Amino acid sequence: MPDAAPTHETAPPIDENAAGGCGIVWSEELCEYDFGPYHPMSPVRLTLTRELARSAGVLDRPGVRTIAPRVATDEQLGTVHDADYIAAVRRASGPRDEDDVEDLIRYGIGGDDVPAFDGMHTASARIAGGSIAAVDAIGSGRVRRAVNVAGGLHHARPASASGFCVYNDPAIAIRHALAQGEERVMYVDVDVHHGDGVELALWDEPRAVTLSVHETGERLFPGTGFVQDVGGSGAQGSVINVPLPPRTTADGWVRAIRATVPALIRAVKPTLLVTQHGADTHRVDPLADFSVTLEAHREVMMLLRELADEVCDGRWLALGGGGYAVIDVVPRSWAQLLAVATGEAIDPDTPLPLSYLESEARARGEHGLSAEPAIRTFGDGRALAVRDWEGGFDPEDALDRAIQAARRGAFPTWGLDPFLD
Repeated sequence: MPDAAPTHETAPPIDENAAGGCGIVWSEELCEYDFGPYHPMSPVRLTLTRELARSAGVLDRPGVRTIAPRVATDEQLGTVHDADYIAAVRRASGPRDEDDVEDLIRYGIGGDDVPAFDGMHTASARIAGGSIAAVDAIGSGRVRRAVNVAGGLHHARPASASGFCVYNDPAIAIRHALAQGEERVMYVDVDVHHGDGVELALWDEPRAVTLSVHETGERLFPGTGFVQDVGGSGAQGSVINVPLPPRTTADGWVRAIRATVPALIRAVKPTLLVTQHGADTHRVDPLADFSVTLEAHREVMMLLRELADEVCDGRWLALGGGGYAVIDVVPRSWAQLLAVATGEAIDPDTPLPLSYLESEARARGEHGLSAEPAIRTFGDGRALAVRDWEGGFDPEDALDRAIQAARRGAFPTWGLDPFLD
């Protein structure tokens, strides 16, 4: 068996002032995107992410700027969503009568998935506006990179809400970037669920390439994202999917990403890279069954930043996404994302700051969980041992077969040899 490939133990140092710095989209109002106390997508994941990044000193790094999210206009939302749907979201924002409740169901609003809540339109449009503002900050040169951890709502469709997502901020931000003159945008989604809404919104857009690495739709919501899906008639090859088998491990996940994403980004040559970092690939996430670790999340974040630096002069927008271990996992994953975007990654063995642990304990109490944190470091204590693709693949292994199928489906369109590159 080939030796395991080395991992990124430290990120290369970056002069943030020379590089234009990093913008972090933030306002307490982003936490108003709240489906209620029993919904999996609790806004506590945002407040704890912010607190962990602050207490770890990430927000005080040189070149870090706050980007205030503005509420996206109907015109901006309308680049992806139908006018009737936007009107329905406004109705869902309250007050709602019985007729409204029945009508909203056809727009995906209601029930346990996307329950209506007061202020739904403004809260959802503010997240989209945050991603738009991040694109504008990168486009103007005020920052080189930007992060919107509240964003990444990749399931929302043109005429319906889906998968806890109301407005599709990644697709809206990419449409905005193209309208502002961006030559080619590449979207890379490493959430455990397929980025179906982004793919659908950009299906016929040859200037945008969507690449989603996810658990196969044969086993997991939303049931889409297969290698034969390649984009519309005028945009063949602009859609790329890497569906992976259930129970994919941390090493296997990183192996799959290394075997597909870098070569494709280099071949596509985007002028802007947009990435979605759903933390629901993690081994303890309650809504999926991958076995990925925080060390693997960190490795992939660093890889994507390096690719942005190499291919598109560092112009990178990173978004949040899924993640439903809202206290135990998401804050550590996304605080690491903020660290990677603003400079050096945090060593996974670094203890969590005491002030953060106090905030976490309060959150546990408020959510009826044990007051004792399960893990007190930024990582899971599980070192990676990844075999790179160049060392050969095993045709008897389900993961390797999935990787090779994705390479065969996507590589030739971009001038790559699926057996070599």
